[in-house]
Amino acid sequence: MKKKSILFIVGLLVITLLAGCTQGTPAAEVETTDVEGDVTVLTVGATPVPHTEILDFIKPILLEEGIQLDIKEFTDYVTPNLALADGEIDANFFQHVPYMETFAANNNVQLSAVAKVHVEPLGLYSRKLNALEDLEDGATISIPNDPTNGGRALLLLQYYGLIELAEDAELTATEKDIASNPKNLKFIALEAPQLPRSLDDVAASVINTNYALEAGFNPVRDSLIIEDANSPYANVLTVRPEDENKETILILIDVLNSPEVREFLETKYEGAVVPAF
Repeated sequence: MKKKSILFIVGLLVITLLAGCTQGTPAAEVETTDVEGDVTVLTVGATPVPHTEILDFIKPILLEEGIQLDIKEFTDYVTPNLALADGEIDANFFQHVPYMETFAANNNVQLSAVAKVHVEPLGLYSRKLNALEDLEDGATISIPNDPTNGGRALLLLQYYGLIELAEDAELTATEKDIASNPKNLKFIALEAPQLPRSLDDVAASVINTNYALEAGFNPVRDSLIIEDANSPYANVLTVRPEDENKETILILIDVLNSPEVREFLETKYEGAVVPAF
């Protein structure tokens, strides 16, 4: 009798254990679900137009590749590089190589450009002038205050004959490098986001295309003068050097340089933003 009782109790324990294993979701099913539903979050810093718009466009494409794109928006040219260097973001998309290299040298940080995406032609805009010929002697022009874009603005004005720079002037030329100024133009250097707001106080302003677009200008139609498509100042995807060959970054590069992005740029911006790949 005791033997039968012991066997009966053991049988009950076995049945209970088996029942416990069949309740809930099987272990194999949990593992499969985790793998299939797993995505890698990639955080990219960008200025609003056109960079954020381009990143928004590729979000669903990246999601198909298992990458959830998190866009962190900045409104200046300094913070995105500091955030990248500090590891707060995985990449940024807002600048050209001359600016990146100058910033890296001045701030002792390591940055690496991994893909050209587009060119935003720098242009001269005005709310007071209808043509370049209307620019009067002694007029004031506002330009970007960062070294590379400030020099780039002066090179644009030189190209159209408004000023002449010294022969040894570099890409980071300043007003001190102006060798000839027939119209006695005056220059005021401002932070790039402030340039459109200065148009009520100056005769004209050399404005980066992203801020011109934000201000409602069409660079092709509204600029008095503008860089052509051969500008060397292509906007690039920037990362930390150790992440150049990271799988998620390589996928992001492929998507940014895809036919879909080329068509998006050409259709949406109609020449105001030019593909650089």
